[in-house]
Amino acid sequence: MSISSHSDKFAAPRRDSAGRASLVGMDLPQMQALMVEEGLPAFRAKQIWNWIYQRGKTKFDDMANLPKDLRAKLNEGYVIDRPKVITEQKSEDGTIKWLLGMSDGQQVEMVFIPTPTRGTLCVSSQVGCTLTCKFCHTGTQPLVRNLGPHEILQQVMYAKDVLKEWPSDGEKEGRDLTNIVMMGMGEPLYNYDNVAAALRICMHQDGLGISKRHITLSTSGVVPQIVQCGEELGVNLAISLHAPNDDLRSQIMPINNKYPLRELLGACRKYPGVSQMRRITFEYVMLDGINDQDEHAREMAQLLRGLDCKINLIPFNAWEGSGYQCSPMERIEAFARVLEKAGYDAPIRRPRGRDILAACGQLKSESQRQKRSS
Repeated sequence: MSISSHSDKFAAPRRDSAGRASLVGMDLPQMQALMVEEGLPAFRAKQIWNWIYQRGKTKFDDMANLPKDLRAKLNEGYVIDRPKVITEQKSEDGTIKWLLGMSDGQQVEMVFIPTPTRGTLCVSSQVGCTLTCKFCHTGTQPLVRNLGPHEILQQVMYAKDVLKEWPSDGEKEGRDLTNIVMMGMGEPLYNYDNVAAALRICMHQDGLGISKRHITLSTSGVVPQIVQCGEELGVNLAISLHAPNDDLRSQIMPINNKYPLRELLGACRKYPGVSQMRRITFEYVMLDGINDQDEHAREMAQLLRGLDCKINLIPFNAWEGSGYQCSPMERIEAFARVLEKAGYDAPIRRPRGRDILAACGQLKSESQRQKRSS
């Protein structure tokens, strides 16, 4: 299936159950065009934009510099709300996981991972996933639909609400939310247009103001969109690799049958802006007896030769029915030593949020594909 037909088939709803459209997710030119369409001065768009993205308002009635009749018109046809919070879970290590309900009742999970030096928000791009990677819990949930730009942004904005990062929340030293990773539910590059629209507003200096240096997009290898992402967005790139050869990777990641390693690595070598200062991250989940032997490490070192990159070794995060076990730590450390001897930076990722199923590969909501009526 092409990216365009995929986007059409799994399109996000444009309006809520009351028929109102979300202003969240509109860029400034779109908002200006809307004002003109509504017979209003275009300058009102900048005022509304600032209230939404710089002050975090969720009610039009709080926009004090808008005329009363404009606020009434906006209340009738538009919304700027947040997702419904279904559950919030806190891990013993401080990680927070939210199950969020969208306007049509579909659900996604989002995770905030605090550390002493930064706070990383793991954002979802789809309800479910179409890739069925064998070791990933999200892959057991069928793809229901893409998330719209508003639904991707709403996740970030809700996290800012919780962390009290809007000006009206008062003065605070520094930000708790410093980084965004598109590593939640779904394959971001199968929903590229919506993800790109949301990230442009995230990065806009008058939007959410998060630097592209602090945003990472993770893909399982949708080759046609990789270079496009680099040219248009310039965010950091992470690749879910997980195997050093086509035979093994195709067994655990079916997408490799469509975009084999030669094509994937070719796109990575063309990714704009890659350098020793700005490396591609390759993610590699450690599966006991599957992909964790020294010969796999040597094969991967050869595969990635000449690329400015680092390799994140991820202890497998177990979930019921997966059929896989995590490699013993001694094996992971030995694997890392082989890569380090070959000249690669190969940190072992510390698992976060395992006790609430918030770690890498564990996200899954209860949304199911909606049946179409005849």
